[in-house]
Formats: sequence, structure tokens, C-alpha cells
Amino acid sequence: MARILVVDDEPQIRRALRAALTAQGHAVEVASGGEEALHRLAAETFDLVILDLVLPDLDGTEVCVRLREWSAVPVIVLSVRDDEPSKVSALDRGADDYLVKPFGVAELLARVRANLRRAREEVGAPVVECGDLRIDVGRRRVEVAGREIRLTRKEFDLLAYLALNRGRVLTHRMLLQHVWGPEYGEEVQYLRVFVRQLRLKLEPDPHLPRYILTDVGVGYRFPDPGACDNLAKA
Repeated sequence: MARILVVDDEPQIRRALRAALTAQGHAVEVASGGEEALHRLAAETFDLVILDLVLPDLDGTEVCVRLREWSAVPVIVLSVRDDEPSKVSALDRGADDYLVKPFGVAELLARVRANLRRAREEVGAPVVECGDLRIDVGRRRVEVAGREIRLTRKEFDLLAYLALNRGRVLTHRMLLQHVWGPEYGEEVQYLRVFVRQLRLKLEPDPHLPRYILTDVGVGYRFPDPGACDNLAKA
């Protein structure tokens, strides 16, 4: 069972989501606006947030931005906007997933399961070092030149999976299915958004990446140990 906060200004959507999620054994709370949601999230502990983008008082993307200042709780965005810029914008501002209205209940539940599974998964406790970058997988802590870097949950999961497979090219599908779940595989824009965010946070020059390398048309890879040793000596 998970505690889930549903944020939507439409009563019928709130009722439908509460019924579907409660039937799966989850404890569901609801909020009708962005400010109310932020207050609830600050005062209580939730395992997942389902967030409508169009709210009466605060845009859902602004809720994501403010939430990410202090929380890594998984956020699934709901929206009638089906264009790629809207999806990229929401992901860029802290959402973990994006579902277009109208949606099927089965698909929503699958995405809830995938996000909860990833949030609860224990990856292990190794530490990976590469140049000035240090990734403590067990503690979910990342440092660059001794300075802690704050990552969202999905950013960390993506970085950790790359680092634990250093030297290997991981395809887009492999990354999507590991980080987001087996229901994914074609949402390459997710990867582009999160890789860009990671590079901005970690790389000395995001346009000349040292840690997250692109294999064009295939996927991404983390440097092998030898390359990391060379970075440390540079």
C-alpha cells in the first residue's frame, strides 16, 4: 500500500482516481489546487503524487518546480496537452511521468506501479568515482569536487544505472525500461530531458560531456574505469 495524493480541480476525476487507486489497496488523499497540494506535501508524507497541469490557482509545472526544491517524491502529471513541448516542459521542471487525458485506468495503474517500484527499489551500496564525480549509490548521494549535487529521484536512478554499467552502451529502451519500468520503451524524449538536466548539474561543460556520453541513435554510456582514471589525473 502507498499513500498517494491526487491533485485535480475536477471532482469527477478525483472520485474516479480515488476509487481506482483505493481498489488497489492504496491510501488516497485529494487536493483541488496547487497551493493546497504543496501545503499537504509539506505537512504529510506521500509516496506518489498524481498532478493535473491545469489548476485554478497554480499551474502544475509551477507546483513541480516548487516541490522539487525540497522533495523527490515521484510525480505523475495528467494533462489534456498532447504536444511534445508540453511534455518536455513538465519533465524538465521535475515531473517523473506524463499521461494524457483521457487515459485508461489500466495504463494509469501500470504507471503508478512502475513509479512506486522504482522509488522503493534498493539498488545496492557501491560507490562509483569518475574524475571529480562521486556517486554513492547506497546513500543516493552525488558529489562533484566534494560539493553535493541535488538530484531528483529519476535523475539519480538514471545516473546510477549508467554508472553501475560503466563502459557499456545502454540503449534507449534499456534505460527507459530500467528507470521508468517495463511498460516504457519508446519515450525517448524522457531520456533527452533527463540527460540534459544531469549534464547541466554534473558536467564542467554540458556541451562537451565527460560523464554521460552519447552513442548517436543507440543510447548512452558512462566512461569505463580506465577513462575515469584518466579524468582523475587530468
